[in-house]
Formats: sequence, C-alpha cells, structure tokens
Amino acid sequence: MSHTKPTTFTEDLQQQYNILYSCVSKQKRGHQQIVAEHALCYVQAGEIRFYTNEGTISLMPGDFGIIRRNQLAKSLKLCAPDGTPFRSTSIFLEQSLLHRYSKEHNIVASGPYTGKGLVVLSPDPFLKGYFESLQPYYEQPVQLTSAMAELKTREALELLLRFRQEMKSFLFDFSEPHKIDLEAFMNQNFTYHVPISQFARLTGRSLATFKRDFQKVFPLPPEKWLIKKRLEEAHFLIAEKRQAPSQVYLEVGFENLSHFSDAFKRMFGYNPSNLAAIQAEQ
Repeated sequence: MSHTKPTTFTEDLQQQYNILYSCVSKQKRGHQQIVAEHALCYVQAGEIRFYTNEGTISLMPGDFGIIRRNQLAKSLKLCAPDGTPFRSTSIFLEQSLLHRYSKEHNIVASGPYTGKGLVVLSPDPFLKGYFESLQPYYEQPVQLTSAMAELKTREALELLLRFRQEMKSFLFDFSEPHKIDLEAFMNQNFTYHVPISQFARLTGRSLATFKRDFQKVFPLPPEKWLIKKRLEEAHFLIAEKRQAPSQVYLEVGFENLSHFSDAFKRMFGYNPSNLAAIQAEQ
C-alpha cells in the first residue's frame, strides 16, 4: 500500500490512500481518463454514467460496480432528481496489493480475463455494510492509517471473491495489454484526452514502436492526427447533430473551450460558434 499522507483534493472529493469519497452538488463530467487500477464503486445518492467502448452503464443509488484497469472511460455524475447531491465511494484495488494477496492465498487466474470491463454486481447486504463501515473515516480522516486502509481493501477482496467465478480472473489476471490493431483502436478511442504514451501502452507497444507503426497507418504524426480527427468530429456534431460548442469540446477530447475554438478556426476558417449560429438559423 502507498504510505503517502491522506489528502483532500477539493471541496467535494476526499481521497484517503486508495479510498475515494465523492460528493458533487451539480452535474459534473469526469476527466476523460485511463483507468489505472481496478476500482470498486458504490453509489449512495444520485447517478454516475460510465461511457466505455462497451457502451453506457449507469449506477444508481445502492448499486455496486467494478471497473477493470487498463481501459479508457469517461464518466458523468448526476444529482438525484430532487437535487440531492451525488455521493459515491470507490476503492482502488492496487496491483501491488493484489500480487501479495494472490501469493498469500495461492490464488491464480484460470486464464486471461475476457469478460466485460465494467461489471455491475448484484445487490449485496455485506458489501453495503462494508461501505457503510467506511463512513466514519470521511468525518475523521486522520483515523484512517495506511495499515487500516490495507485491511479494508483486503476485506473488499474477500467480499468480491464470493461473487461470480470470473471475479478471480478479473482481479488476478496480471497480464499487460498485448499488441492489437492500432488503426481500429485509434479510430475508436481518439476522443479520449490521454497522453500518447498511454495510447501506446494500451495497444501493446513501446512509445517508439507506436510512433513507427502509426506512420505506417496514418498520414500524420499522432499528435496532429488526433487534433485533426477531433476537430472533424466536432464539426460533424455541431453541423449535423446541432450540438453546442460548449458541449462538444469536452466530448471530442479537448479540455479547454478557448483552445478548442482557436484550433477549430485555424482548421476551418471560422469559429465553432459561427457554425452553430448558422445551423440554428436553418
């Protein structure tokens, strides 16, 4: 387990070691990201939507879900219809602990995991009781030590292993991404705002091999190709789907509206807001 000190990142996020408590008082789009570690999530109020290559999956109050590492995902946190803030707790199941646990208990995956990247677990009173036992640590975060965080994580593993047989492969398949079709992967995942090095890793390549293989498939270097592809998608969404630029820029992989607008104008010769106004008049 990490021995870093507990840290509060923002007003509505508390992360103590590998345990994250989230409370959001208005709709909030999560960062487009790569999931680095398996994460077990419990939603107490509101709704969270995960957007992955497998489709959109929603977790509602009382739902448990576990998302697998080494995949790209986007999320959207929504308050309850009556305005109750979104609240959830997530446990990150770090590879270092999983390796130790596997050796200690002689648990070996029966083979590579081939199931879904995000599994919604059936209702379970033991898991519910487990997450409720974490509540006092949100109120008194200094009480959660590194040793206690590891004990609570081990408890989560014990509870998860009571579920479907494939949980063993889900948790203890330690294989890294293998070399896959680069062209298909990039065309499917270009809207995720992650470093080129992460695209390389997820396609089973070193950064140098990724760039070399990329040149064989695409006419531009990765960075320029991504910007062009994202702007073309943005143009389509504004012109054909009549979406607002303020909504589109996040959806296609930009993190800053001003940067998006400047890049859009350089490529097309007019601002995205101008295109949106023209479409609105038609």
